[in-house]
Amino acid sequence: MTPSWEELEIAPQLSEAMLSLGHKKPTLIQQQVVPEAMAQRDILASSPTGTGKTLAYLLPAFQHLLDFPRREPGSARVLVLAPTRELAEQIHLQAAHICKSTGHSSLLITGGVNFGSHLSVLDSSLDLIVATPGRLLDYLEQENFSAEDIEVLVLDEADRMLDMGFASAVSSILAEARHVRQRLLFSATMEGQHLTRFATQHLHEPAYIDAQPPKRERGKITQWMYTADDAEHKYKLLLALLAKHSKSVLVFVKTRERVMEINQQLRAAGIRCSALQGEMPQFDRQQALAAFSSGKNAVLVATDVAARGIDVEDVELVINYDLPRHADTYIHRIGRTGRAGRKGHAVALVEAHDAAMLGRIERYTGEKLERRVMQDLRPQFKFPDPHKSTKKKKAKKAKRR
Repeated sequence: MTPSWEELEIAPQLSEAMLSLGHKKPTLIQQQVVPEAMAQRDILASSPTGTGKTLAYLLPAFQHLLDFPRREPGSARVLVLAPTRELAEQIHLQAAHICKSTGHSSLLITGGVNFGSHLSVLDSSLDLIVATPGRLLDYLEQENFSAEDIEVLVLDEADRMLDMGFASAVSSILAEARHVRQRLLFSATMEGQHLTRFATQHLHEPAYIDAQPPKRERGKITQWMYTADDAEHKYKLLLALLAKHSKSVLVFVKTRERVMEINQQLRAAGIRCSALQGEMPQFDRQQALAAFSSGKNAVLVATDVAARGIDVEDVELVINYDLPRHADTYIHRIGRTGRAGRKGHAVALVEAHDAAMLGRIERYTGEKLERRVMQDLRPQFKFPDPHKSTKKKKAKKAKRR
């Protein structure tokens, strides 16, 4: 039986904040992380996107601020680092809501805005900062910000942060935060040598938490695929899908150039569409997300920068127009749908050259994507067996024995 917020022994004002956000009971990751974190342990936690991990670390962080109130004004005592601006903004929204109940203050620091625009707030009394590593390191190096008062440090989406090349920046920030009492590292997966090495270097006897949702929750995302003969066939499949799903569709592609290409084609076809990619100015990114979130535009075409930053509850369909380069990225992508207990749908459009990647995704997830065919858009060519190379390797190993 799922415990109540009170049973987690968090402060009444935190329970009230959760209820006002519409969260009646804690999720699995929150049930597992909050008690360990409130016991002042370092945390290494893995949980898929959309399972409530943001509140899993914000609640014990705010509980720490309540249990150990500061005696005089000063710099922030809690720091949350996130790899992308969009994710940082989503975290800050939840932190700001909790601040209304607790009386604390928070600040969002990201790139994409004029350098120095945060300085006046940094000089005032702060409790919590949510930041992307690059801009915070800039302030740190120019002595506009001091990390010496940081007591609780959270790394969200740590695997992606390391993949994006932020390991050095994060290590520099950690080195300056000399009085940190607790480190909490969250990742969608526990895999990867970089993550293991980083956790070993920076965490002290952490509690390991792997909060995978039950199968009934995972089953809420229906997944299937269509094979495409070529780029033209794939685009026709995309149009056919969008004709059936007329609202809140997220289309993932590999490159910035592909984002603009598909966005322009869909707009020319009369489809209300936004584009999101990493090098867009911050204002344009916010405008694209706002148009999609509000329903003004039915489709958002995005690179994987969006996989970690979009928090739209009612995404109806995720389309993998291009398969990702890494199998775990596929999990992040489809996690944009089926959130908060809702049902979701995820489709992959797969060409012959994607067969090996498809095989890696299916082995990683332990599930075979259902093969479907559109009657009027049947493929003309036979699709390669995505697991054929693996079978050959196993056969060769068997012969060697």
